[in-house]
Amino acid sequence: MEKKPLNHFHPGSSVLSFGTTGCNSGCRFCQNFDIAKARSIDKLSVGASPEKIAQVAASRGIDSVAFTYNDPIVFAEYAIDTAQACRAFGIHPIAVTAGYMSAEARPDFYAAMDAANIDLKGFTEDFYWKVTGKHLADVLATIDYAVNEARTPEGEHVWVELTTLLIPGLNDDDAQLHAECTWIREHLGPDVPLHFSAFHPSYRMMDVPPTPHETLTRARAIALAEGLHYVYAGNVHDREGDTTYCPNPQCHAKLIERDWYRIIADRLSASSGGNGHCPQCGTAIAGRW
Repeated sequence: MEKKPLNHFHPGSSVLSFGTTGCNSGCRFCQNFDIAKARSIDKLSVGASPEKIAQVAASRGIDSVAFTYNDPIVFAEYAIDTAQACRAFGIHPIAVTAGYMSAEARPDFYAAMDAANIDLKGFTEDFYWKVTGKHLADVLATIDYAVNEARTPEGEHVWVELTTLLIPGLNDDDAQLHAECTWIREHLGPDVPLHFSAFHPSYRMMDVPPTPHETLTRARAIALAEGLHYVYAGNVHDREGDTTYCPNPQCHAKLIERDWYRIIADRLSASSGGNGHCPQCGTAIAGRW
């Protein structure tokens, strides 16, 4: 689950991930450009019905199915049908998406999901348009909807976490980071987890250097200072940045210790007796445990 990344949704559980081809974004740094930009789906894909995907996951004891690699909004009908097939087996449908979709598409899409990780790729319109070919306001509207309005068929809030890939010199300045974290706190609340991920040169941005580890540390410190409760560093080995802490300032206990994607200690999940609360001070921890 941590690979999605989702740190507050059944941590450590198994996920079957799949996607199709094509994308509605034009990110110059795309990590999956061979899939997103493929011109012939027949050369890359294997046919699988929604029912077959759900059956494979169930037969292997997999807890969730994630629509990822390319943005599931481009195969929304297929994703929704697969999500419904998964629910019949008690399997959680998860979307990994850039959040670029119309207001008309949001209700049906998010009503099919139990959880989503949404990319918030930067926090200026200039960055979004020049680097991804999209508009920031549209993505923010989707995130706002997913967090504050979207419900599962059972009536629960869809669980949402955000990811920002920090690209040196483009979206990693202090002003942009402060603005992003302030917006999250004021519009979504402090309990929505935020993942800062390290950029690695890819596709049409091979001339940009990898993100220094210090940038992730600085960004995480800014987010915590802005009042966000759960902030993570991704794509690097960072035990502190991977670990879930109690947000109670008088406690700050380590609840789920991670090293990269490996869980070292889990004091929070129901199976470990934590049942979604800090075992040290009793503070409720946002998530699905």
